[in-house]
Amino acid sequence: MTYQETVQWMFRQLPMYQRQGDSAYKANLNNILKLSHHLGQPEQKFKSIHVAGTNGKGSTSHMLASILQEAGYKVGLYTSPHLKDFRERIRINGNMIEPQFVVNFIDKHKSFFETNALSFFEMTVGMAFQFFAEEHVDIAIVEVGLGGRLDSTNIITPLVSVITNIGKDHTQFLGKTLECIAKEKAGIIKTNIPVVIGETQIETKKVFNLKAKQENASIYFADQYEYPNYKMDLKGDYQKNNIKTVLKTIDQLTSRGFDISTENIAEGLSNVVNNTGLQGRWQVLQQNPKVVCDVAHNVEGLSYVVEQLKKEKFEKLHIIYGSVNDKDLEGIFNILPKNAQYYFCKPNVSRGLNVDTLKAQAKLYKLCGNTYESVKQAFEEALGKASKNDLIYVGGSTFVVAEII
Repeated sequence: MTYQETVQWMFRQLPMYQRQGDSAYKANLNNILKLSHHLGQPEQKFKSIHVAGTNGKGSTSHMLASILQEAGYKVGLYTSPHLKDFRERIRINGNMIEPQFVVNFIDKHKSFFETNALSFFEMTVGMAFQFFAEEHVDIAIVEVGLGGRLDSTNIITPLVSVITNIGKDHTQFLGKTLECIAKEKAGIIKTNIPVVIGETQIETKKVFNLKAKQENASIYFADQYEYPNYKMDLKGDYQKNNIKTVLKTIDQLTSRGFDISTENIAEGLSNVVNNTGLQGRWQVLQQNPKVVCDVAHNVEGLSYVVEQLKKEKFEKLHIIYGSVNDKDLEGIFNILPKNAQYYFCKPNVSRGLNVDTLKAQAKLYKLCGNTYESVKQAFEEALGKASKNDLIYVGGSTFVVAEII
């Protein structure tokens, strides 16, 4: 198979949560453990940092990778989902995994995947771990896909565990309360491995403290520490929370022998996009009119976006909005700006929410606009209507952003 044929087979043949939903979620680690054994336990052949959280884990992972690259380390980076190309998920020093490695990996292990009915995410995690092991990375930043305790990445024993924050997302899997969700995220806390918590939250602090005590793991709440102000290329005031999480994690690495200077930190934070290829975090796509996109897709993430929008100067606000069908629309629509023209659209995935349903729900919260058959059509309509002093915001779903980047 060619690379494109291989990726199409991966998407078509095996379930994937991001596109399919509930049926792709597996409540155990049996398959990934089988795959690890089949591959010779590659996750044991490199050092790692494990990053979980409701929001900010992608930005945090990329910032850590950028700093470590500036310090001269060979850094693996595993994240999800991707925006345009599957290979975005697996990088070393910002370079995506080679297409031929993807093809060879699937071809070599295809019968094993089919026999054991592995999910898209399980075999992708195995691919990343095998790639990092074969390329002899100095350290890999591994982002959790969903939750923590039962996530396929949770077979690593990292140098540091990181949990950015807790919000109500994927509640059908992780629980309805912040405490329940925190218990799932806390599943990445390992015995005698330090854990950095990004935000102190009353509902979750006791959950993390208890789990850390049970595992004899030192615990650090990053927002309780003061650090110098660093300039960074990632825009959006919400990144300030992530920076403290990153800096506390770097403290843990330096205490374990990593040679990381303040200059490395400064250069790393100011070159995240160039070093790692991160996209979709308050990303400015053009000026006059200004177009901004962001992959925030839940109440907590979008609340930061709304605060950022309040600080922007514009004559009129245009919002291109689409969603998948498992989001808390009531909570989201309660906080979205009412003084905006909305362009409701459906991302091109099976989980995409019907635009008529989206518009009807939005109308209950006085969010007014028209529906469009595609994200592209909505985007073109907004560009046509906006004046040079207007602001166009694109968001609601990673899949919406992916279609216009």
